[in-house]
Amino acid sequence: MSRIGKKPVTLPKGVKVTVTGSEAIVEGAKGKLSCPIPAGITLDVQAESVNLHRADDAPQTRAYHGLTRALLNNAVVGVTEGWKKELDIVGVGYKAAMDGGKLRLDLGYSHPIHYEAPAGIQIAVDNKATHVVVTGFDRQLVGQVAADIRKFRKPEPYKGKGVQYTGEVIRRKAGKTGK
Repeated sequence: MSRIGKKPVTLPKGVKVTVTGSEAIVEGAKGKLSCPIPAGITLDVQAESVNLHRADDAPQTRAYHGLTRALLNNAVVGVTEGWKKELDIVGVGYKAAMDGGKLRLDLGYSHPIHYEAPAGIQIAVDNKATHVVVTGFDRQLVGQVAADIRKFRKPEPYKGKGVQYTGEVIRRKAGKTGK
């Protein structure tokens, strides 16, 4: 039995889970998310928790058991608390600013980069202009937006300049040695 899959997903107050066909719809204060339910996995929705059961012990079904529980739990946490990713911008002259509803990034190129966040995602820049916070209720979308912003200028290994996740450790290389 999957250690993660056999744990029930607890439902806080105000969260409602409905199963329609091959997907579960999770509704809460922050929004509404859908979670796919693969074949062989059934959901048992009670008032305060959701239990997941699998039909057989096939390797694929066992793998989907824990995955489905994790995705459902991420949806429940997302519609109640939300998810957040933080990015730091390192480098001389590198900065970020909100330009209307778009994020403006100056990352050492000859032009600024404008990034418009998808629906359901909020981007905030602190007053130092080197710290970007991406928030939203869909964990996958928050991570994808943060990865897209990081992709504009990945941290390089010699000076560590670029966009990096807060707390990320950049492995540094030794530069050229003099005579």
